[in-house]
Amino acid sequence: MAGGITQIGFIGLGRMGWPMAGRLAAAGHAVVAHDVAPDRAADFARVHGGRAAGSAADVAPGSTVVITMLPTSREVAEVVAAMGPGLSPGAVVIEMSSGEPSATRAMAADLAARGVTMVDAPVSGGVARAETGELSIMAGGDAAVLDRVAPVLRSMGSTITRCGDVGAGQAMKALNNLVSAAGFLASVEALLIGSRFGLDPAVMVEVLNASTGMNNSTQKKLRQFVLSRGFDSGFGLDLMVKDLTIALGVGRETATPVPLSAQVRELWAAAATMLGPGQDHTAAARFSEALAAAELTSPLVPRKG
Repeated sequence: MAGGITQIGFIGLGRMGWPMAGRLAAAGHAVVAHDVAPDRAADFARVHGGRAAGSAADVAPGSTVVITMLPTSREVAEVVAAMGPGLSPGAVVIEMSSGEPSATRAMAADLAARGVTMVDAPVSGGVARAETGELSIMAGGDAAVLDRVAPVLRSMGSTITRCGDVGAGQAMKALNNLVSAAGFLASVEALLIGSRFGLDPAVMVEVLNASTGMNNSTQKKLRQFVLSRGFDSGFGLDLMVKDLTIALGVGRETATPVPLSAQVRELWAAAATMLGPGQDHTAAARFSEALAAAELTSPLVPRKG
């Protein structure tokens, strides 16, 4: 393998992790996979090849690179502790979860004392781009180490941006989602206003996408997941609230006043409370609809289901 990488451990085969690990296998990397869900790793090995590991500790031996793709930094800390002595000096842990930068920096310092390097490389793009290997990756860490693992990252992403030291990628990911979340709510509210005025929401989306109001939500979410009433983008509402909480934490740590960002986070948290667990993040539009006592639909957009 390029750069002396002979075996890649991959921990976390969720909706994003499975296709990401699949891209590594398709690129010819020897993947040793583990997931907390029973039989998930065995299923992956059956579909994509490689080897299933029964525990996080079983991933470490022989892996020159280990990738973590988990819900929060707490789970990452648990698997890093479990791998413990099994990680050989010179190994690299690529933390690709949307974690807390300060927690990642603490783990990186602990690993460095054992001769293991951690870099962070969270992603943006959703399941669809994970499946095609076209994720946007925000990387943080030592430049020489990022050079070494670049072939691994390129197997999963088409855009790799180096943001700074370890933890910088995760800070950037959280701030990216902050901007995205604010744009989504503003766009939904604009559609609700226009709908009451008599405008067709689908026509509004078309105009926004040809004008200065264009953003990721107008391009890829409103028509596809809100007006269709599908609410099935593949990214959870709870994960969005988590990322917004991380963004505000970075704001506190840097003593940055963020009144608008705080309001955005509170609105998303209120949506999560109202809608309950297991919701797609685009379902937050239903929170805004409830406030307006209106529903966004258009005869120009077929309903899903």
